Amino acid sequence: MTHPTRVVITGLGLIGPTGNDVKTSWDSIKNGRSGIAPITQFDTTILETKFGGEVKAFDARDYLGPKEARRIERFSQFAIVAAREAVKDAALVINDDNSERIAVLIGSAGGAATSVSDQTKLYESKGARRVSPLFLPMMLVDTAGALVAIDLGIRGPNFAIVSACATGTNSIGEAAEYIKRGDADVALAGGTDAPLFGVAIAGFNIMGVLSRFNEDPARASRPFDLHRDGFVLSEGAGVLVLESEEHARQRGARIYGVLSGYGTSADAVHFAAMDSEAGGIARSMKWALRKAGLEPKDIGYINPHGTGTKLNDVTETTAIKMVFGEEAYNIPVSSTKSMTGHMMGASGAAEAIFSVMALNEEIIPPTINYSTPDPQCDLDYVPNTPRPKHFDHAMSNSIGLGGHNASLIVSRYKAN
Repeated sequence: MTHPTRVVITGLGLIGPTGNDVKTSWDSIKNGRSGIAPITQFDTTILETKFGGEVKAFDARDYLGPKEARRIERFSQFAIVAAREAVKDAALVINDDNSERIAVLIGSAGGAATSVSDQTKLYESKGARRVSPLFLPMMLVDTAGALVAIDLGIRGPNFAIVSACATGTNSIGEAAEYIKRGDADVALAGGTDAPLFGVAIAGFNIMGVLSRFNEDPARASRPFDLHRDGFVLSEGAGVLVLESEEHARQRGARIYGVLSGYGTSADAVHFAAMDSEAGGIARSMKWALRKAGLEPKDIGYINPHGTGTKLNDVTETTAIKMVFGEEAYNIPVSSTKSMTGHMMGASGAAEAIFSVMALNEEIIPPTINYSTPDPQCDLDYVPNTPRPKHFDHAMSNSIGLGGHNASLIVSRYKAN
């Protein structure tokens, strides 16, 4: 009797507001240090929100050289940096013998939206001939993954999954399914976004979902707190190396854990508002548990979507209680967005990485900026201080505009 293919995690790569690699980022996260600060990339004078989660001290020329840095959009730059780190971390050698058996599934919520804005201004002020010949290939959402494949010489399946803020989580889950059905031995999976530009912030301000806590940006992201006033927009990329267990063991790879469960669903209620009944994200979590063959009591930590908007935090709390029942009150639920802000399509990948690190180091990162409990949000949100804990299974949730929901379960690796 053959055993089902297990998908394991062997490499991690991350660039974001709390650090330009996994080690730096995780050190900030587990110690409760915020990466949110006033925006420096452009003038925010006319905006209601003047801060965000910028990637700091980043010069693409250091990674790509001057010529390529000019030709590659910021969201794709981030993806290349994170993918390189993940491959190096996995000690994965890519060559002619294996390149066709490696997949790349890296998505983005917005792609190169900044290019659309910038090139539209050029078109309107300077004329049609001033539009860059690289504009169209630079702006496409699938460009990030395509450039990662070119950079690393990967010739297997390559496409982008787009599900708004659930993109990174869906990409990882679908990459695992790709490996399980035998279409690849290895996959680079995750998400990337660079949404910090004026029009995007103005749009989110008009929707009423961005924090306006300009007096103290580091304290602006306040998931589950009674006085939360919206999410913080951020940028970055996260990429994981996934492999079949057999492939990883054959090459002697270090294994961080097992991607044991994946569930995804649609609210089918509204294109911009969450399902207030919480049915969509609850279904996603239930399916992830079912796929992993786990019971609610088996989950030792939940990294929620936890954006810090009024509706999201109540809805997700309700969903967790629907799925886990009384057990929900025994599970630590901490939002790392309190430190990173919302990296949009990259968030799910970053949070999967943080869940993996929490599992391996046996420490639950805190929800910082939590001071006043909300009676409607009554779970254990690990306020302000990290917590040591041994556990075997962590769940990570993502929720996206359009009613997209996705949940992953990462589990401690035990050889069969």
